[in-house]
Amino acid sequence: MEEMEEELKCPVCGSFYREPIILPCSHNLCQACARNILVQTPESESPQSRRASGSGVSDYDYLDLDKMSLYSEADSGYGSYGGFASAPTTPCQKSPNGVRVFPPAMPPPPTHLSPALAPVPRNSCITCPQCHRSLILDDRGLRGFPKNRVLEGVIDRYQQSKAAALKCQLCEKVPKEATVMCEQCDVFYCDPCRLRCHPPRGPLAKHRLVPPAQGRVSRRLRPRKVSTCTDHELENHSMYCVQCKMPVCYQCLEEGKHSSHEVKALGAMWKLHKSQLSQALNGLSDRAKEAKEFLVQLRNMVQQIQENSVEFEACLVAQCDALIDALNRRKAQLLARVNKEHEHKLKVVRDQISHCTVKLRQTTGLMEYCLEVIKENDPSGFLQISDALIRRVHLTEDQWGKGTLTPRMTTDFDLSLDNSPLLQSIHQLDFVQVKASSPVPATPILQLEECCTHNNSATLSWKQPPLSTVPAEGYILELDDGSGGQFREVYVGKETMCTVDGLHFNSTYNARVKAFNKTGVSPYSKTLVLQTSEAIATHEIEPMRDTDSEEQTLPFPVPSERLPLRRMSPFSSTLNLQPSFPGRSYFDFRSSPHQLSLHSSLQSLNTSGCNFETQSAPYSQLVDIKKLLAVAWFAFDPGSAHSDIIFSNDNLTVTCSSYDDRVVLGKTGFSKGVHYWELTIDRYDNHPDPAFGVARMDVMKDVMLGKDDKAWAITEGGITKGATIGVLLDLNRKTLTFFINDEQQGPIAFENVEGLFFPAVSLNRNVQVTLHTGLPVPDFYSSRASIA
Repeated sequence: MEEMEEELKCPVCGSFYREPIILPCSHNLCQACARNILVQTPESESPQSRRASGSGVSDYDYLDLDKMSLYSEADSGYGSYGGFASAPTTPCQKSPNGVRVFPPAMPPPPTHLSPALAPVPRNSCITCPQCHRSLILDDRGLRGFPKNRVLEGVIDRYQQSKAAALKCQLCEKVPKEATVMCEQCDVFYCDPCRLRCHPPRGPLAKHRLVPPAQGRVSRRLRPRKVSTCTDHELENHSMYCVQCKMPVCYQCLEEGKHSSHEVKALGAMWKLHKSQLSQALNGLSDRAKEAKEFLVQLRNMVQQIQENSVEFEACLVAQCDALIDALNRRKAQLLARVNKEHEHKLKVVRDQISHCTVKLRQTTGLMEYCLEVIKENDPSGFLQISDALIRRVHLTEDQWGKGTLTPRMTTDFDLSLDNSPLLQSIHQLDFVQVKASSPVPATPILQLEECCTHNNSATLSWKQPPLSTVPAEGYILELDDGSGGQFREVYVGKETMCTVDGLHFNSTYNARVKAFNKTGVSPYSKTLVLQTSEAIATHEIEPMRDTDSEEQTLPFPVPSERLPLRRMSPFSSTLNLQPSFPGRSYFDFRSSPHQLSLHSSLQSLNTSGCNFETQSAPYSQLVDIKKLLAVAWFAFDPGSAHSDIIFSNDNLTVTCSSYDDRVVLGKTGFSKGVHYWELTIDRYDNHPDPAFGVARMDVMKDVMLGKDDKAWAITEGGITKGATIGVLLDLNRKTLTFFINDEQQGPIAFENVEGLFFPAVSLNRNVQVTLHTGLPVPDFYSSRASIA
């Protein structure tokens, strides 16, 4: 109940409401407080003048906000009416609950009438202290506002529940303890307020004054006042106006402004609104319960923060002490090196001093001996030893001249300590995220039943582990180069299926995938070994021999119910959505310590376009794919074609809606091997110039094929309807050759053809062609190639 006390206090006086009235904005005010904050407005803003001019639309006219200073620019508090020069302005006061209000422009004249009966100044304006909405009162004044009897009853029950000493209701500052209660006025008085406001003379002399406790009992037993109509004070409310959302009496329905409004029974609407309020309270109660739980969580967080702070400070001190210890150890090591260099220098210099001292002693002795010999007067004796002495003197002189008099060691220490990186590291020493906000995602699982290859394309599918609770923001798919080289990223995104085009035929690729989120990346999945197709033809199949080899190859059907993300080249960024071709793909599962293996036997494999069967014994009779003829099946690609191209016959037949030449490419690209396909002319009108050949993926699509450096083509204007154009792409010999009606057109058309190429055609609306694939290389070319 104590939390409710603020709801029961007036925003102006800060005390419990006394005779509360309801403003049109649904807020409440004491009737006496409402009178205190009235402000008189100019005559031109009165309701009568507004209605006379036709601008009045309601009983209470809200002032134009353009003419009201509702907020103070200094404190954003409640402001007074200041739109006219004649309007009085007074400094604002702050009520006990913090709401700024304005006192009356002049003190009200003394009167013994109740606040409801006291006259209200003409053209008065009142502003709600809570929502700051202003309105001009009509002739009824404050009597035009309904009284909140419900709020009065709640305040009485609340005061009775607290069982505190009854306070005077008329004290201006701190209410004193009440001494009497007037049963007629229904007001508690202290002695000073009773003498001042309720003197025992005149009509007040007939009022009955009782002790406060008896007055509280009598108030509790007294029947509650029934709300009366504000327009017809003698009538009780009997109906509820749905449009105005207020109770009305029967006179309001007959002759008042509610006569044309929809009304309902007061009791029914009372029950309905009680039910609506109860339902709203249920939701609010849930929010309050959540708020209490949240407060408990916040209080627990305060304690946890304090504990973590102590722990973190201890960790920080330990880390800094470890750095200081490491620096001290390094300091000792560096000082040891300096001492070692110091001892080394001293030893070298001392050794040189000792050596020079001995040598100098010997030289001095030789010099003294030679001087004594020179003093001798015996020529023959002198000449007998002079040659030897001369040689000894020269030899000794030469010994002093071979760097003997140069110091072997400098006095400077050549050591220089570079501490700038360490100082910079110390200055940059800062906090980083110690703990990851969430763990990395789990390792993805490759879905073997949906992984496949078709021609030189590979489709891979993966998923997160079923019990994984850490979400992945995306995946990274990596493939090697088909020759056991390094892995490269071929796809990064949120999809869980990707088709990689433009691979080499008859090549083995290793694929792996990993997941990532903001925290980091997961470990790689197991490596899947993919074998691109070498042949798609219904030739006779020889069963493979039983072998003890650890590597086994099994064909596997293509899933066709999903649309994989297609990457047009293994290391490019061109993406589009295309369905896989069912029934023409194979891939290998090779057993090794780090790769996936397939440990089940397949009873039979029957797919469209291929009929393969295996015996019941596992790995006993498997398809030797390498013995099939190397041909490729493909169609035209609507995804990369010009928008004017028209497709039919499962994308094998194309024409154009424009008179200009438009380019269309095949769906499969070639980078290795020998490939042959044909195109038949279904329609040929007005002698157009179609072009046939190969092109790169980024060839221009709105000009004739061969006009840029991204295409290699032949243009034959002499062809007719029904003609067949053959295209032979030999990437082993890097040549491109053309045929018309099985006859080769001259020598090799293009040489040094190298890279990734797609079959291409350019045509306009006068031409229609059909593509034929899966054809073997012409026999004469095969024999010629074998001879070469």
